[in-house]
Amino acid sequence: MLIKRPADIPASEITPEPVYRERRRFLREAALLGAGSLLAAAVPRRAAAGVTLGEISQGPFSTVEKVTEQRAATTYNNFYELGTDKLDPVANASLLQTEPWSVTIDGEVERPGSYAIEDLLRPHPLEERVYRLRCVEAWSMVIPWVGFPLGHLLKRFGPTSRAKYVAFQSIHDPARLPGQQIPVLDWPYVEGLRIDEAMHPLTLLVVGMYGQVLPPQNGAPLRLVVPWKYGFKSAKSIVRITLTEREPPTAWNRQAPGEYGFYSNVNPEVQHPRWSQRRERRIEEYGELFHRRIDTRPFNGYAEQVAHLYQGMDLRRDF
Repeated sequence: MLIKRPADIPASEITPEPVYRERRRFLREAALLGAGSLLAAAVPRRAAAGVTLGEISQGPFSTVEKVTEQRAATTYNNFYELGTDKLDPVANASLLQTEPWSVTIDGEVERPGSYAIEDLLRPHPLEERVYRLRCVEAWSMVIPWVGFPLGHLLKRFGPTSRAKYVAFQSIHDPARLPGQQIPVLDWPYVEGLRIDEAMHPLTLLVVGMYGQVLPPQNGAPLRLVVPWKYGFKSAKSIVRITLTEREPPTAWNRQAPGEYGFYSNVNPEVQHPRWSQRRERRIEEYGELFHRRIDTRPFNGYAEQVAHLYQGMDLRRDF
């Protein structure tokens, strides 16, 4: 993903990739166990920033697909603030400080302000929804997220008639977060949605997964989940939500506009410049060497729910 590499040949090109990744996984796991069972500590019932999970109801958009093993979903992650390797986020999870945590709501709203996360979450009943969530390397997981529709939160603050888009900003703490100490992206991480996308009931603000509080490596204490878009649209560790009249900048579009469009809807018919998006690797079990490949579905299988949002648009041009 446009990450500058040393001039020497990377190990992944010398050793077959599955063997290389398994070796990396084994070495990293050994380091984690030596550090004192970080995995067990990463998914408590109560986490920092006052986030707790009580009764959780079943959401209306669950899938019957096989759920990814929790250990896989909490150790194989994209969270560049904590490192660019898939195993870096869990190894560096303790560096993400989530207490205290507040979120600023501003822009085109009638009631802007900065709110402690516990006050922000208190009025919202939590639901567990099982989604297919794809990421940009054509791999996917099925995860039972715990959260509530973003639209429920936005309505509390009174969007004005000028609010056409919703922008999200993630944590910016380069003194602590190793990924932000290198210019992989123009930090802080920013993302955005059109207002109708943000208000759709499939768009969640998430505080947990697998019935437990969201662990740091998965974007604690508050992240976005937009299941019909590629995974990088789902901003993690959110500190600011801004409603705006103009389309906001987004991190990967700013880094590589020819590869990552603003909409980033899952579309197997649009070829990424460097790989095909017609098939994906479904991550199901921890430590598997060979994951099964499946056909990628338009809008990640949610076309019935969201395709109408893009009626009349050219989905090849507006990718």
